[in-house]
Amino acid sequence: MTGRKIQIFDTTLRDGEQVPGCKLNTPEKVEIAKNLERLGVDVIEAGFPISSPGDFNSVMEIAKAVTEPIVCGLSRAVPKDIETAAEALKFAKRPRIHTGIGTSDSHIKYKFNATREEIIERAMAAVKYAKSFVEDVEFYAEDAGRTDNEFLARVCEAAIKAGATVLNIPDTTGYCLPHEYGEKIKFLKENVKGIDKAILSTHCHNDLGLATANSIAGVLNGAGQIECTINGIGERAGNTSLEEVVMIMRQHPYLNLYTGVNTPMLYPISQLVSERMQMFVQPNKAIVGSNAFAHSSGIHQDGMIKNRETYEIIDPKDVGVDESLIVLTARSGRAALAYRAQNIGYSLSKEELDIVYAHFLKIADRKKEVHDIDIHELMKIVNISIA
Repeated sequence: MTGRKIQIFDTTLRDGEQVPGCKLNTPEKVEIAKNLERLGVDVIEAGFPISSPGDFNSVMEIAKAVTEPIVCGLSRAVPKDIETAAEALKFAKRPRIHTGIGTSDSHIKYKFNATREEIIERAMAAVKYAKSFVEDVEFYAEDAGRTDNEFLARVCEAAIKAGATVLNIPDTTGYCLPHEYGEKIKFLKENVKGIDKAILSTHCHNDLGLATANSIAGVLNGAGQIECTINGIGERAGNTSLEEVVMIMRQHPYLNLYTGVNTPMLYPISQLVSERMQMFVQPNKAIVGSNAFAHSSGIHQDGMIKNRETYEIIDPKDVGVDESLIVLTARSGRAALAYRAQNIGYSLSKEELDIVYAHFLKIADRKKEVHDIDIHELMKIVNISIA
């Protein structure tokens, strides 16, 4: 493929699992990790090893189970965290320790009771220590979205000097507007000495519904990695949705950005994660929601029947959905009724369709949706047989 490849860093098993009630056991995490490998993600953040013995074990088993993606373990800028992450990753073919510290004035003052200089020192120490265990070290500047750009650039420069290979710029609270987040990434790209030695990474939260837009703004301004989750699950309102950013780049080739994701697996893995986490996917969720390729408006249905691209910018098969749905409701027109009737064996003349449609509207006014079984009953009423 041509253009610039954007690495997909999947954190479904770490940030995604922080959703209340969505705890996974080790076999379930390994199952999802293997599917993420088949999906073609570049990095799997397998967990936060210091957080519990179960998480430690899950990271270790995932490290054994997958070979292609980088396997990443999260840590704070605390020696014991880093040591535990390194131990959990010892079987990984391509290990990465993800360590960091808060950098916004709010975090520095209220969370750490420290100074900016002390934060830089702690950041450098954490990266150097992680580097003593693995070559690939990612540094996160927590709450970078609300961090002064000049200071953030100093922190990033220090992390690179200490050996960081990836710089994660999280919009931890989902506060940034897309142009602000894009400008932040651009500022770092242009003002951090040695930035060519590290990959800038986006990690955006969805508190204001802007995670996907912010991540795309980030890569358009120089970031080379997007951190995201299946179905956009995650802390509070969730994370950047993997399926959304992948399909945005795929459907806009002029951006000259691409990923290694096998897109026909998007819907199946969305269903897998939803089932294992028992986390319902909202019907109107972009790309993978049950209504993403469903049409109920008569005007839309008529256009779809004539040419799918009239109302769909994505071929459903490209994301693993079998077909578009023509849903019969009181808003449906004659074209949709004739289409669905023909699909189940009835070939209607114009005169027959007019008669059937009048009866159809009476049923549709009583029911939210008219199903195939209702059409069969309708045909009995008007005495029309299967052709």
